[in-house]
Formats: sequence, structure tokens, C-alpha cells
Amino acid sequence: MIRLLYITNGINGSGGLERVLALKASYLAEHYNYNVTILSLNKNHVNPFYTFSPKIDMLSIDVTGNPIQYFKSYKKGIQMIVDEVQPDIISVCDDGLKGFFIPSIIKTKAKLIYERHVSKLAEAKSNDGFLKSLLTKAKWLLMEKFGARYEKFVVLTNGNLKEWEMLDNLMVIPNPLSFQPEESSDLDKKQVICVGKISYQKGQDLLLQAWELVNARFPDWELHLYGKENKNFLDTRNLPNNVYYFSPEKNIQQKYLESSIYVMSSRFEGFGMVLIEAMACGLPCVSFDCDYGPSDIIQEDIDGYLVANGNISDLAGRLEKLMADEDLRKSMGQKAKENVQRFQLTKIADIWDNTFKGL
Repeated sequence: MIRLLYITNGINGSGGLERVLALKASYLAEHYNYNVTILSLNKNHVNPFYTFSPKIDMLSIDVTGNPIQYFKSYKKGIQMIVDEVQPDIISVCDDGLKGFFIPSIIKTKAKLIYERHVSKLAEAKSNDGFLKSLLTKAKWLLMEKFGARYEKFVVLTNGNLKEWEMLDNLMVIPNPLSFQPEESSDLDKKQVICVGKISYQKGQDLLLQAWELVNARFPDWELHLYGKENKNFLDTRNLPNNVYYFSPEKNIQQKYLESSIYVMSSRFEGFGMVLIEAMACGLPCVSFDCDYGPSDIIQEDIDGYLVANGNISDLAGRLEKLMADEDLRKSMGQKAKENVQRFQLTKIADIWDNTFKGL
């Protein structure tokens, strides 16, 4: 039995990292007989948003204080858990800088893997000043230096490979489907859905500009936004006509099935798990062709549309094309459901199992 230790900040959020970890860790424990432990920080494993297998052991360490105290407690706590669990494999799911130091600060015979769930672009904004940009680039150099100390450095898409060209331990393992419904949406409800944290990254501000154009031609259609609220970015209490906001939904599958088009307006992505979820429910997708993910998932003009990143009028135009043509929606929706099968959990879990056993 392989003893597998995941190290992450927490699993009680509603984000993509937490959802993917719940899926693959549970599947490895239930179907491959892995002995799985998940280590979180500061009890951020309590009341998880997603369901984890009862076979998984949940542990936590406390890390507090100033940066020096924090790092010392982080190092000491991880070493204590590693000594206790005696893992064969350690997989680090931490997109921050501290996760890169783990091979250098702990003593273990385990093989170490790093999982990168976001793009570097998550830390770089066009309005950053010179000093902030310099610090970000210095951070990336540190990440590349210490990332080389892992046996494997796993990214989600082929596009992500370009961000880590200095590393020779790279491999691509995409996220798996979180559900596989037999049924599909009828695609006859005049409803567009967008799922994701209300944020600069997810670009709902751009989507609302596109929707203003769409709503002028199709005032009988609605746009439904699901995700964690951020009133500093977007005031969801004062949305335009026919736009409705909902908090994160555990049964998001049902919401996809009640919709007819999926739209993604992200400025950048790590993968775009919402796209494969929507496609599994038979929805055609319209997305900005942002870095990175959508172009690995959507097949242009077959199961959806890729629009030049940030092109609001083209985003509106592609939505309108699907709204106006029910036959086109249904043809693309059927192709979406077929093409997304390459992301089945069983297939992705096999890749992880082979990777772990190969080490």
C-alpha cells in the first residue's frame, strides 16, 4: 500500500484546487487502496466545502507569527507530520512560495512531487509598479530554482509548460471531471451561466460589458453568476438588467443542466475546470482564449468558441450566435459532451497512479 501525503494550505474553500484534491485523493483511497493523508494549515480542513473519502486522514499544523516565526513553525510542523506518517510520496499543492522550499527544509526518504494549480499570471498585473514587478520576477526565479528539486513538477496544461522552461522535471496532468451526468441540458432555457470567484482574474467586469451588448438584442435571456462575492471588485447588489448573482453552489451540476450556454471571461486561468464541467452537462462554451487552459479544452467551432482574450465585442457576438440558433447550440452541446470524455476521473487517476508508482 502506497502511503501518500498531500500538503496544502486548506481544503475548506470552494475553489478548483480543493475540488480536484477531493476528487483525486478520494479516488486513490477508494479505488487504488492508497493510504492517503492530507495536511492543512491552521485547521483549514474543518468543514470542507467538498466531500472527501472517510478513508482519508486529515491533519493540521499551526503556523503563526511574523514571517520568521511562521516559517519556523511551518518547517517544524511538516517535519513532525512526515516523521509520523512516513509517506512514500509527498505531493505539495501550494501555489505560494513556501511550498517550493519543502524539498530543502525537511528530511524524508519520500519522493516529492509539486502540483501547480495556477498560472504565474495570477501574480502579475498590468498596473503593477516597477518595484512590485521586480519582486514578482525575483519570486519566479526562486520558484524555478527550488522547483527543480522536486522529482516531478506537474502543471495542468500544455500552455503552462511555457512558464517553466528552465525546469526539466515537468509533466502535464489535467484536472479530472468532477461529475459525469448521464443526462444533458435541453438547451432550450434562455439562460447563460458563469461560475467562478467574483474577481479580476475571472473577469466578470468584462463579461458585464459584453452582456450589455447581448441584452440589447436578446432581452429575454438571463445571465447567472455563481461564485464567492467580492464587493470591492463588483457590487453584486446592483447588477445590470437580466444578470443575477448566486453564492457558491455545492450542487452546481444541476445549475449547468438548467442552462443553455456556458461563458468564461477570465483574463488568465490555471486550467478552467468549469469548462469541462459545463461540457459534461452538454453545454456549448464561449471563452476568452486566455493563458492557460481554454485552448486545451475547447475545440473551436466544434464544441464551443474561443475569443481573442479581452475582446468584448467578439465575446458578445459568439454568445449571440448561439442564442439565435438552437440547432447550433444542440449540435455543439452534443459534441461538448463527447469530447470532454478525455477528462474522465478514471483516466486522470490512472495517470496519477502510474506517476506515483513510477517513482
